[in-house]
Amino acid sequence: MIEIERKFLVKSADFKNDAETNQRIVQGFLNSHPNRTVRVRIKGGKGFLTVKGKSSANGTTRFEWEREVPVQEAESLLNLCEEGVIDKMRYEVVLGNHVFEVDEFFGDNEGLIVAEVELASEDENFERPGWLGDEVTGDIRYYNSQLSKQPYKTWNL
Repeated sequence: MIEIERKFLVKSADFKNDAETNQRIVQGFLNSHPNRTVRVRIKGGKGFLTVKGKSSANGTTRFEWEREVPVQEAESLLNLCEEGVIDKMRYEVVLGNHVFEVDEFFGDNEGLIVAEVELASEDENFERPGWLGDEVTGDIRYYNSQLSKQPYKTWNL
């Protein structure tokens, strides 16, 4: 139940040529406190409830618990969420022994594309595709729970 992942900006749409799957995701947060988040998600016609703990100092590791729930219940729970629903398309790109989950955001976060790769250990090596940009692991602004409060379109870049 420990999740180890690194997060990167994406610098081109070339990942779409390599994607094996893509699914629309709509999610909200029942609780978005940095020490613990409770997320409701609808992905591919299925509902999920996820609890995440506080990230490690470098942002790579944290507790994660997730369970599938009936989609009707997830839809009802979305109505109870804090303001700021996340809407995105997730693409999965397999490269070597790793799967990159690339999220292209819509709505108030349109223009933001990030990729995450899950690892077995914090120092595990992985192949970096050419479309992978700067690392933003541990930068709280890129957490979905924070994007729901401070959308990408409001940033002063």
